[in-house]
Amino acid sequence: MKSKIPYGRQNIDQNDIDAVISALQSDYLTQGPKVKEFELKFSEYVGAKYAVAVNNATSGLHLSVLALNLAKGDRVITTPITFAASANCVRYAGGEAWFADIDPNTYLLDINSVKELIESKPKGFFKGIIPVDFAGLPVNMEEFRVLAEANDLWIIEDACHAPGGYFVDSKSEKNFCGNGNYADIGVFSFHPVKHIACGEGGMLTTNSKELYEKLMLLRTHGITKENMEENHGGWYYEMIELGFNYRLTDFQSALGITQLAKNKKGVERRNEISSAYKKAFEGKIKFQELPSEMYNAHHLFIIEVENRKELYEFLHSKGILVQIHYVPVHTLPYYKNIGYANAGLVHAEKYYSRCISLPMYPTLSNKEQDFVIEQINQFVNG
Repeated sequence: MKSKIPYGRQNIDQNDIDAVISALQSDYLTQGPKVKEFELKFSEYVGAKYAVAVNNATSGLHLSVLALNLAKGDRVITTPITFAASANCVRYAGGEAWFADIDPNTYLLDINSVKELIESKPKGFFKGIIPVDFAGLPVNMEEFRVLAEANDLWIIEDACHAPGGYFVDSKSEKNFCGNGNYADIGVFSFHPVKHIACGEGGMLTTNSKELYEKLMLLRTHGITKENMEENHGGWYYEMIELGFNYRLTDFQSALGITQLAKNKKGVERRNEISSAYKKAFEGKIKFQELPSEMYNAHHLFIIEVENRKELYEFLHSKGILVQIHYVPVHTLPYYKNIGYANAGLVHAEKYYSRCISLPMYPTLSNKEQDFVIEQINQFVNG
């Protein structure tokens, strides 16, 4: 192939460009109507009551743990196979991130490993769980909610990989990632390689009015002007919490609105690409399992091979820019230095030694995908 094939790529068309230009020519570059419009359309898309736009998903994770009153020394369980932000948000609030192992077939946080970890400690030792819809595959949040309620834990669903993914619960109802039926807060990312590209950006979803109001307050310095004009004047405001400036702009929100409008088709195309990979590799190369009653939004398509480094270098030499997702969080120097070096997460560490993410994005052509498959088969059959 003449041009390089990345593992992920944004899809910007003329509608996106026109929407951004229109926002730039409006009266508001930030704190205007496009932000609220984006929030409303996103909440409708995933089926949640409320949505709060933020400047990136890391900020969203930080606000989430604060809104759920995470305090210094509190302990939260998450997966080691995720981007570091899923654990870092706990550290930002002075808490401790604890890691349970993954399921070796789905690569998701293993609920049995989480149960074992919880049961190994006294009641009240942990405060919450942050499962991740890894690679776009939904976590069964209903199962985690049962576990959480039995142990007085809250749940933040890291759905950054999965807008448009869903699982079917025990009532035979579809639950789109981030719909808030089982998790207290859902978190999404709008980084360029994600489904919805805003440059940077994120969204929080919840069905709790109380959490929504707290997230809104924390997003903007902890400042409010509610019910103050009559006694003080239109200029007056009060800061009632120590908040942050984690706002999303109007022109990013305008881009998010047009990106969201094509996500359904984008996810359908991602599943077509996934089906082609599976057909090519079935019985030869291991890939992420798809449990019944789940619809994978496919941010990533991951395979496992013995000689991962060699395949990575071979594919890069052919212009196929595969990537690795992720270095296990507990093995990163920061976490090793604070006591996580011997976490004993066997499945996570084995997965990391073998995983490689193939090109997966809606504008990947059949010809490009055929070339990727051809090169992998050539290497494996070598």
